[in-house]
Amino acid sequence: MRRLWVLFFLLWYGFAVSALAGGEGFTREDRERLLRLEATLRVFMEQVDKRFEQVNQQFEQLFTFLWIITGIFTALVVAVIGFAYWDRRTIIRRAREEAVEEVERM
Repeated sequence: MRRLWVLFFLLWYGFAVSALAGGEGFTREDRERLLRLEATLRVFMEQVDKRFEQVNQQFEQLFTFLWIITGIFTALVVAVIGFAYWDRRTIIRRAREEAVEEVERM
């Protein structure tokens, strides 16, 4: 009895699926629709590829700009440290000379 119910269910399912599908199979209209879909997808993929190339170019420009900014910052830091070192050395030398002159006056 159980096998009979399983067989009945499988036959009912098969008929329901073929009724919903139309029972016609793959038609010429389906083929044309798939070809149009393929052409649309091809155009879409070309547009996506172009957009990715644009984004890659923008990233390259951004990295170039960041390297330039890094170089400018490094040059400024080196210049400020060099100026501070030169200024301190000059002030210490002048202070030493003034101290020696003061001691000699006494």
